[in-house]
Amino acid sequence: RKSDALHVGQVAVGAINRNVDGRQAVGPLQGFGQLWQKTYRIRLAGISATPEAVVAAWKAHFPEFQPPHSRFFPPEAGVAPGEVVVINASVQGMPVQTGMLVLYADELSFTLMTPQGHPESGWVTFSAWGDADGVVCQVQSMARANDPVFEIGFVLGGSATQEALWRHVLTQLAAHFGVTQLTIHFEKQCVDRRLQWGQAPNIWQNAAIRSLLHVLTSPFRRAQ
Repeated sequence: RKSDALHVGQVAVGAINRNVDGRQAVGPLQGFGQLWQKTYRIRLAGISATPEAVVAAWKAHFPEFQPPHSRFFPPEAGVAPGEVVVINASVQGMPVQTGMLVLYADELSFTLMTPQGHPESGWVTFSAWGDADGVVCQVQSMARANDPVFEIGFVLGGSATQEALWRHVLTQLAAHFGVTQLTIHFEKQCVDRRLQWGQAPNIWQNAAIRSLLHVLTSPFRRAQ
């Protein structure tokens, strides 16, 4: 579905819809920091499920596979193209209320794309396919930090936190199918080391700063 801006419909109970509605979807060209491609891959050996069944379960249980500090709230329509996933996360104690657009989805894969203000500008694709030894599941991202503050955050530990998140998701996906002994293959490549200084004003829409300011000013709003 083509749209000029993200639109969040009815959200789940407990979800905070902030820094998402009305924002534009942005890719690597609109980001500030170095551009990274990261690939995480596991093999579910010996399972009877097909790749299609694995991806279907991945979509249906996507929020449950996230770590406690990263809460995902998919729309009522599920993971379908044009829908928006609301994200309420905490990064090193700082609230980050944002979301992602479902850019693409079929029986074997789905792709989420970031909005303005998200920690990254880019997309992440989740996919599965079969081989002689089982079902291979993969998470692959192509993104760069959205603004200078997020770029510093990624250098100081945010990148490692993000990598741990997708490792956790793959581990939980494997556990869902009864696989507890697995190896996560991880590849990380810097595609473009340049900083795009023309995108530095993206900081104005920084979801972490806006989320924190909203929390800090909440006592004053209640007093009015």
